[in-house]
Amino acid sequence: MYRSHDCGSLRAADINKKVTLAGWVQKTRDKGFMVWVDLRDRYGVTQLIFDEERTDKVMLEKAQQLGREFVIQVTGQVIERESKNPKMPTGDIEILVKELKILSESKTPPFTIEDKTDGGEELRMKYRYLDIRRNPVRENLIFRSRVAMEVRNFLAGKDFVEVETPVLIKSTPEGARDFVVPSRMNEGQFYALPQSPQTFKQLLMVGGLDKYFQIVKCFRDEDLRADRQPEFTQIDCEMSFVEQEDVLNIFEEMTRHLLKKVKNVDVADFPRMTYAQAMEKYGNDKPDIRFGMEFGDISAFAKAKDFKIFNEAELVVGIAIQGGASMTRKEIDKLIDWVKRPQVGAMGMVYVKCNEDGTFKSSVDKFYDQEDLAKWADATSAKAGDLIAVLSGPANKTRAQLSALRMEMAERLGLRKADEFAPLWVVDFPLLEWDEDTQRYHAMHHPFTSPKPEDIDRLESDPGNVRANAYDLVLNGNEIGGGSVRIFDKKLQALMFDHLGFTPEEARAQFGFLMDAFEYGAPPHAGLAFGFDRLVSILGGQETIRDFIAFPKNNNGRDVMIDAPSALDQEQLEELNLKVTVDGSTE
Repeated sequence: MYRSHDCGSLRAADINKKVTLAGWVQKTRDKGFMVWVDLRDRYGVTQLIFDEERTDKVMLEKAQQLGREFVIQVTGQVIERESKNPKMPTGDIEILVKELKILSESKTPPFTIEDKTDGGEELRMKYRYLDIRRNPVRENLIFRSRVAMEVRNFLAGKDFVEVETPVLIKSTPEGARDFVVPSRMNEGQFYALPQSPQTFKQLLMVGGLDKYFQIVKCFRDEDLRADRQPEFTQIDCEMSFVEQEDVLNIFEEMTRHLLKKVKNVDVADFPRMTYAQAMEKYGNDKPDIRFGMEFGDISAFAKAKDFKIFNEAELVVGIAIQGGASMTRKEIDKLIDWVKRPQVGAMGMVYVKCNEDGTFKSSVDKFYDQEDLAKWADATSAKAGDLIAVLSGPANKTRAQLSALRMEMAERLGLRKADEFAPLWVVDFPLLEWDEDTQRYHAMHHPFTSPKPEDIDRLESDPGNVRANAYDLVLNGNEIGGGSVRIFDKKLQALMFDHLGFTPEEARAQFGFLMDAFEYGAPPHAGLAFGFDRLVSILGGQETIRDFIAFPKNNNGRDVMIDAPSALDQEQLEELNLKVTVDGSTE
């Protein structure tokens, strides 16, 4: 038996017990005649004591040789601690060690294994197995496990069946790029890793399973952003004989369940907003509604004067920044520089200070009088003491820029509180979006999303304004889930493929198996997938998903710990019928 107790469980009630503990040496304090060792495992820290009066001399010398992160086993007696530590659960006791065994020695770690470490992110990712020993990382992984268990418990209680779907599948042209896997046994042919189990869960509905779920790995070979991983985890769900309202209701209930169970937070309201309303009010389709700063369209007022920049703009729109009138000119100039950064891309910013006496002072006083500026204040709901920030230009681009400014100001003003949760359903997304590169429409979600029944007739005449039976669940400005009512009619699915630019032959080659399945009685069905990594990080009060993934990849999609991706040796390449060209690329 390596241990009778863990390092976090002993208390004053255990005094005089003989115990055996095992764990890692957190730190040692050597006074020569006495040595203290903090012993750590997953459950906590217990102090050990060795002294020349009560400890064997050889064992005392052995204790003096212990280094950080040595793995040891000790047996001894629980005694009362002279200098108690109220900050530690085990702070009333210590272990007078009678036996010490070194199970494994350790090199000096490259960073301190403490809550506040001196290791940078890249170094900690390289030695992730050491980073996991730190409380914050370990607790995040335990938290992730707890959320997963609550998801399974909830869905199982609603008669969902967990089914594993294939990982080696067929590549499809829609969506992001696939990761492909060459087949050794089928020369010149490739599998793809799934971007989602979409078609398989629809086939499960055709199979009569009725309610399916899976906590599943998915893969997308996308250009990486700061907080995106090439492999990620979804809570993937599908239901038969349901409409949109049924899906929204059950996953509202699941979200409430998770918030209550893991955060002890009650959320009553799940407001709904159309995609068009979200874009108009907030400039993006996943608005954070924990705070205001809704957009105010001032085009009708701003274009009535001789300010050329506004007159030539498609949209003039602003937000009211609470308390912003107290900003100095230097601070405002820095804010203008911020919106002009390439990451935001605005050409500049007009501002209006709403003075406490009810007057206004703007950067465009030459063109607009007090009556004009009062209309701007009314449109943006600005109050005395606020600053109105105004951007202009092409409508979609300007809304995106103002959305970035809105989020930045909310961050600076402390309005994005980690312990406050504001869910929101965004519905009625466009079914199709135009791609300038390919000069054709693409499915905004995927080609199996059903159009609104009342919009089907517009597919021919006005495809860009056809609405989808699609919905996203947003939490604190992050999309945590998205789904749709699916097409289950073969004729409608064929029509959809046609509008996405597939020839009948291409559609059959890619999705013939699904269309064949629809020949045998497909039920109405709908589903939703939660981004599990993102959901866990938000529930954990953070927005960095890497902190909740055991072995994440860096911003370049590399695993710096195992050095992947990496080259294959010549023998493996030959088995896979791949060739390496002179420049080192693979054919």
